[in-house]
Amino acid sequence: MFTINDPTAAICLCLITMLFWGSWTNAQKIVTKSAPLYVFYRDYVYGILITSLILAFTLGSFGEQGRPVLTDIGQADVRNILLALAGGIVFNLGNMLLTAGISIAGISVAMPVGTGLSLAIGLVVNYLAEPKGSVALLAIGGGAIIAAMIFSALAYKTKQDQGDAAASSGNNRGIWIALAGGLVAGFFFRIISEALVKDLVKPDAGLLTPYTGLVLFAIGLVASNPLVERLVRRFALPDEKNQTTYQDTPRREHLVGLAGGFIWGLGMITLLLGSNQAGDAVSYGLSQGATVVSVLWGLFAWHEFKDAPAKANRYLWLMGGTYVAGLVLIVLARA
Repeated sequence: MFTINDPTAAICLCLITMLFWGSWTNAQKIVTKSAPLYVFYRDYVYGILITSLILAFTLGSFGEQGRPVLTDIGQADVRNILLALAGGIVFNLGNMLLTAGISIAGISVAMPVGTGLSLAIGLVVNYLAEPKGSVALLAIGGGAIIAAMIFSALAYKTKQDQGDAAASSGNNRGIWIALAGGLVAGFFFRIISEALVKDLVKPDAGLLTPYTGLVLFAIGLVASNPLVERLVRRFALPDEKNQTTYQDTPRREHLVGLAGGFIWGLGMITLLLGSNQAGDAVSYGLSQGATVVSVLWGLFAWHEFKDAPAKANRYLWLMGGTYVAGLVLIVLARA
């Protein structure tokens, strides 16, 4: 099994996670130009599963350290297998709501709102499970993240205020949907991490290696997707009448959706591998920096605030500054 034993290399892997997790939403923007959101998301979850299997039977099965994937599954406790599957189910619901929020409000707004709430919840959940670090710095850092969410919402409201009032009112639901996604997604990483080994070189009996955990996570993701897709399409997504069906969507869009899942899956495995050597504080802070990367994509690649008033752009700068400050405080608190 391929492992990382050098702290510098581990930090590089965490940086890769930040870039990948901040970039997969570009695939959604490309596909949803010509196809419904569910088409992208279905291919996206397939992409995560395919990526997890490729990693499991290559990097996860070669070498002398750790346990090969098939051996790892055979010795795993049922509880830990169920936890990994549950992590995929919880992530699926939260992430699909987040993508629905992105489709309505845009990357620049939905990502800080959704992932900001997810980060705040994750802080509380992780601290209750493992009470380490400065409570004061964690509280201030979490407050800064919440402030960033508020600034992001204000930027969106300012942009919408210069448009049609009725459309603005309807489009504000993108923020609420992203918040709902963040509320759910805040629990997924804690769930799956409970099932994973702490030492990759000498893995504990009954627990899962990152490669096996990712495969089971992806199986839970794909298995739950038909029901999650049905619920989100029914209650959260805009009207899809007269839009392209999954079967009629061109191959290019399917490949882009698969690539989005591939990017996210690689980001997940680099985080799981790097966190042991880089340390929880550094890996946690760097991975959550993905939100800043996604906002930069939304602003400069997709020009989501091109015609927005100057006040909206000031709110975005405040959002970026407070989000980064919150991450720094969280890293310092957990160091």
